[in-house]
Amino acid sequence: MKLKHLIYTLLIIAIGGFISYRIISNKSKNDDSKKFNDKDSPTTVNGIVIKTATFDNNLSLTGSIEANEQIEIHSEVSGIVEGIFFNEGTFVNKGQVLFKVNDIELKAQLRQAVTKEGLAAENERRAKLLLQKEAISQEEADIARADHASAQAQSQLIRAQISKTSVRAPFSGKIGLRSISPGTYITPTVLVAKLVNTGKLKITFSIPEKYASQVKSGSVIDFTVSGSDKTYSAKIYAIEPEVAVATRTLQIRAIADNTDGKLFPGTFADIKLPLNIIKDAIVVPSQAIIPIQDGKKVFVANNGKAKEVMVDATTRTDSSILILAGLKAGDTLITSGVMSLKNEAPIKVKVKVK
Repeated sequence: MKLKHLIYTLLIIAIGGFISYRIISNKSKNDDSKKFNDKDSPTTVNGIVIKTATFDNNLSLTGSIEANEQIEIHSEVSGIVEGIFFNEGTFVNKGQVLFKVNDIELKAQLRQAVTKEGLAAENERRAKLLLQKEAISQEEADIARADHASAQAQSQLIRAQISKTSVRAPFSGKIGLRSISPGTYITPTVLVAKLVNTGKLKITFSIPEKYASQVKSGSVIDFTVSGSDKTYSAKIYAIEPEVAVATRTLQIRAIADNTDGKLFPGTFADIKLPLNIIKDAIVVPSQAIIPIQDGKKVFVANNGKAKEVMVDATTRTDSSILILAGLKAGDTLITSGVMSLKNEAPIKVKVKVK
């Protein structure tokens, strides 16, 4: 019996010891958990002390490249093409004959008109002599003069039509692919080829209306094109006199040299437009900005707590944003963990040199 009581006693002691161990262990875990989740425990964040600096304000835009001059070549008269005097894809000079339409019928009409003009001139001469002798009336002399003038006009009209049978380049440039061959019957509706002046190119782009007052004619812009690392420059030479109501943007046009011929009309250009240089500007890292429904906000450190501040932000670069209002020099701006911060949350800031 004594052995049995001893065993029971040992079992009771063992069970009691196990229960005590679990109670102490759970209490320790709860204490650790409370310490971990304690709302009063400050969150460690990174921050910077805001300083003012001069800001070169550049606006990033997209524009389109257009030829300085570009037209479609058509014939003004109908007829058979008797000669083509350009090679596709080559440079042509202003005034160069591009193609010739057969003018045999027009020349025959011209000979007929010239004959009639000569006869009308002779009739007018005789009418003047007869009028001097009072052999005819003034009315008859006037009719003879009018017939001569009409014959002259008819001759000039046919000469003008003949001149149109030789189609010339209105400006120097590169001519495209032709759609006619010698012997083709051509009409004014037929597109012969396109002529493009690519020595200079136009860059057309639009800016938001709030920047309209900062853009001036004569300003230089930089731009790049897809597939090239080269940066080109262009000079603004024309600004639309009104803002487009539908888009609230102002259209601008610049011109650039294309001496190397590596820029092509119809391509897109990535443009950097220089705006006013801002002195004493406040520029902050992009990651510090939190977009919200009513605008943008940031957090600043205020007596060991995070303070929510609404800001007016504008021009953005790859890594920073220009702040117009809401922050001042000397504020400690929180730059990490901002998405999980709450207003008045306790924080511990590690200040980094901006």
